[in-house]
Amino acid sequence: MFIKEYLDNGIPVVMESFKNVRSVAVGVWVKVGSRYESAEKNGISHFLEHMFFKGTKKRTTKDIAIEADSMGGDLNAFTSRENTAFYIKILDEYLDRGIELLSDIFVNSVFPEEELEKEKKIIKEEIKMVEDTPDDYIHDLFNLTVWGNEGLGQSILGRRETIAVFTREDILSHIRNYYGTRDIVIACAGNFAPESIMNTLGKRFGGLRHGTEPKKGVTPDFRQSVRVHAKDVSEAHICLGVPAIAQTSEERYAFFLLNTILGAGVSSRLFQEIREKMGLAYSVYSFTSSYLDTGLWGVYAGVSRKKVREAAELIIGEMLNLTDSITDVELERAKNHLKGNLLLGLESTSSRMNNIARQEIYFGKYISPDEIIRSIDDVSMKQVVGLSDRLIKRDHFAITAYGPLQKNVFDDLLS
Repeated sequence: MFIKEYLDNGIPVVMESFKNVRSVAVGVWVKVGSRYESAEKNGISHFLEHMFFKGTKKRTTKDIAIEADSMGGDLNAFTSRENTAFYIKILDEYLDRGIELLSDIFVNSVFPEEELEKEKKIIKEEIKMVEDTPDDYIHDLFNLTVWGNEGLGQSILGRRETIAVFTREDILSHIRNYYGTRDIVIACAGNFAPESIMNTLGKRFGGLRHGTEPKKGVTPDFRQSVRVHAKDVSEAHICLGVPAIAQTSEERYAFFLLNTILGAGVSSRLFQEIREKMGLAYSVYSFTSSYLDTGLWGVYAGVSRKKVREAAELIIGEMLNLTDSITDVELERAKNHLKGNLLLGLESTSSRMNNIARQEIYFGKYISPDEIIRSIDDVSMKQVVGLSDRLIKRDHFAITAYGPLQKNVFDDLLS
C-alpha cells in the first residue's frame, strides 16, 4: 500500500507499507549531487555525505557504528550526480531507534575539525582505489569526455586538489544552500504503521528549516568527441555512446527496451556478437544514464589493446544496424527480460524505498509496478525503431578509451 503525506514543515514522505516482511528501510534523500557543484567545490556533496557519520552532539563516530550494529542494521549513505541519500534498514522492532539514529546524524552532526582532515585522507584513498579499477574509472573519463569538466562531467568523488582545501565552513555553506525542506524527500518501505511512522518522523525531522530552492543550471550539451587516455594496464577499456533522453521522457520504456536488446543480458546482441561469437571481450554491456534534463546511451567493453579498434567498429556497427533489424521475437524477449528484472529488483525493502524516493524526486508521483509493466507491454515496434533511428547516427558518437593505446587508434573511425 502506497501513501504520500507531508510533515508539518512541508517535507514529503512517501511510504510503501506491507506486512509480509520483518524489515523497514528509511531513507532521507536530498536533491543535490556532483552536477550542482562549482568546479572549485567539486566533491563537496560526497565529502559531506562522509562527514555526517563523524559525530553528533551526543554520539561519537564509534557510538554511531556500535548502535547501528547492535540493531543488526545497515546504516549508510551514497552520492550520485543528482542526489545524496542517507538510509537505515533495520528490523521492524527497532524502527523508532533506527529513525532516531538516522535523524541524529542528519540533524545534529557537528563536523569536528579533526575529522575533516582524516576524512580528506580517506577520500583520497577512495579516489586512488577507483583509478586503480579501470573498468570503473573509464566511466568517469567517459562522462568527462561527454559533458566536459563541469556539471555532469565532474567526478562524484571530487578531485584531490579540491578536497585538500575543503573547510568546515564549506560544509556548512553546502548545507545552507541545499539541505532545506524543499530539497528533501523521506521514503519508507517495509513493515510499519503509516500513522505511527509519521508521528516519529515529525518529531525527528520536523525542526528542519525551509530554506530556498537553489538554481539547477542549464542543460549541458553532449560533446561528440574522442579521447584516448594512455595508461600502462593489461587491458584496454572503452566507453562509447550517443546522447539520449531525460529521466522523465515518455519514451523511457522504449529506450529501456532498446538498451536491453543491444547489451543488457547474455542474450543481447553485444554479448552474443562481441563475446560469444568473436571472443573479443570478457565484459561487454550497454547502459543508460538518464538525468533530470538529459541523458546518454553507452557501451562498455574491456578488450586486448590489439583489438580495441576492431571492438569499437563492431559495437558501432551493431548500434547503427539496430534500426533496420529488430525483430518481433527480440522485442518480446526484451519486454519479458525488463519486466522480470523490475519485479525481482523490488523484492527487498531497500530497493522499494529507493524506487519510491526516485519516483517522487523525478515524477512527483507514485508509479506502481503494474503500471510500469503495462507501459512496457504497450511499447510498439514503431516506437522502438523510431527512437533508435533518431538517437543512433554515426556523427552522434563520443568515444573514450583507457589503456596501453596510441592516441590515434580511433582516427577516421567516425567519419
